[in-house]
Amino acid sequence: MKFFTAVQLGLALAFTYGANAQGTCSTPATISGYSDAKLPNPFLFNDGTPVQTAADWTCRRSQIAALIQGYEAGTLPPAPYANSNMAQQNDNSSRGVGLFYNLYGKNHSASAMTAWVWGVSRIIDALEANPSASINTSKIAVTGCSRDGKGALMAGAFEPRIALTIPQESGSGGDACWRLSLYEQNSGSVVQTATEIVQENVWFSTNFANYVNNLTVLPIDHHLLLAMVAPRGLISFENTDYVWLSPLSSFGCETAAHTVYTALGVPQNHGFEQIGGHAHCAWPANLTASLDAFFNKFLLDENVSTDEWSTNNVFNNVTWTASDWIDWTTPTLS
Repeated sequence: MKFFTAVQLGLALAFTYGANAQGTCSTPATISGYSDAKLPNPFLFNDGTPVQTAADWTCRRSQIAALIQGYEAGTLPPAPYANSNMAQQNDNSSRGVGLFYNLYGKNHSASAMTAWVWGVSRIIDALEANPSASINTSKIAVTGCSRDGKGALMAGAFEPRIALTIPQESGSGGDACWRLSLYEQNSGSVVQTATEIVQENVWFSTNFANYVNNLTVLPIDHHLLLAMVAPRGLISFENTDYVWLSPLSSFGCETAAHTVYTALGVPQNHGFEQIGGHAHCAWPANLTASLDAFFNKFLLDENVSTDEWSTNNVFNNVTWTASDWIDWTTPTLS
């Protein structure tokens, strides 16, 4: 019965990752009456009270996890397979196809993203149950590019046993924020937005389509998904040669998420590199030093600098003004 124990543990991790200082942590899947055109404040609980300590952040992280599942990703339930075997993602006809849905039913609310997270967690379960494999499960990294970059970020956010998360060119649905991508589009840039992405594939739950035409009602955006990784290692790589990857949105979203790492006293645990000059999902040699630094620190325990944060500011004539989107002051959470 160890498998079912692991499944139950996965569900517990998703919804009760921590508690606030009062020992309780309310984690509803939705919030009625919410409206904010700016990026939602990471440092306010659902009821509007401030996040003031690291223990508070643990509870706030649980709230964010529940809201992302409720609005966007579908429920993450508590056999290692390839991504498309677990949850097919060829196009919209792929909804409910894959081994995950064979176990939990075709109409399960989980999207392809949450099914992939489930698969990553089950792999880690198996490694922990088999120490003879000689794999240090406290030193696991997850990575992928494009659609797999979106999945890597989701896995790193929801699976706290992952030490280092490395999304590459994940764009909208990854390290870009829905609100900022819409702003790019409204400013004349041809980018991938929420309204388009729900028509393209089954990466997100069917419920998300109810909100894509009115993003202000979402109490989440992807800066909060990125922030769920904190304080663990996170470095994202983006490519400004491909406009549809929403370059301004990715930079702005990462900037907003960085406030959480700063609040927790570990800004160096979050890196971002945004350049051009290479094909989509090709690896440019001039990024290897940044990647190696994060590998050396989080997987090899080396005392190295991970101060890796840069952009080429190629935003296709769209202007980034932080105060238009980030209206919070970064606290010190201790």
